[in-house]
Amino acid sequence: MNPTRGLLIYGFGGHARSVADVALAAGMPELCFVDANAQEGESFLGFPVVRQWDGPLPEGWQAFSAAGGNALRQQQCEHIKALGWPLATLIAPSAIIGVGSRIEAGCLIAHQAHVGPMATIGTGCIVNTCAVVEHECLIGDFTHVSVNATVAGRSRIGRFGMVGAGATIIDGVEIADHVTIGAGAVVIRSLRQPGVYVGIPVRDISS
Repeated sequence: MNPTRGLLIYGFGGHARSVADVALAAGMPELCFVDANAQEGESFLGFPVVRQWDGPLPEGWQAFSAAGGNALRQQQCEHIKALGWPLATLIAPSAIIGVGSRIEAGCLIAHQAHVGPMATIGTGCIVNTCAVVEHECLIGDFTHVSVNATVAGRSRIGRFGMVGAGATIIDGVEIADHVTIGAGAVVIRSLRQPGVYVGIPVRDISS
């Protein structure tokens, strides 16, 4: 559920701008970015960028990790939880969320993304612009499904995965933790080992 008053966004890179775009489209009235490299007085679209945040969150605010990297996103989500702050889930108004689906805290479901019925999206995941995660899929924690990627029904993707832009995963496939699938790749079989897979159909180029 999108927060209603304000959002503290950890990060100020390109993905943070995408996060802000979804938050604003969802009607978020106030934003603040936290980035250790922020310049004095820096802002984005009129919202402040600060080097660190001291003290509690304002009433009604939530926090969100805008790290594009899966491991850093996990660290930031754990930091937010350790502080006792509410961890936001952001869903773009143009996204389609199927009946019975479950989206855990810290997720970004971006513009025109589609999450099918009975799908589960784990903590801290990104389902990026126009990506499709179909019915009864399971996406493990801190996995990124990139723009225009398609994960067909009943597939299982492990934790800390990356599904590259425009990649296709056929139905019923199981993919291990820590698997990177290259842009435009096609996965037609289960991938049981961590690694980097590219091509049509995919092949492992890790070694």
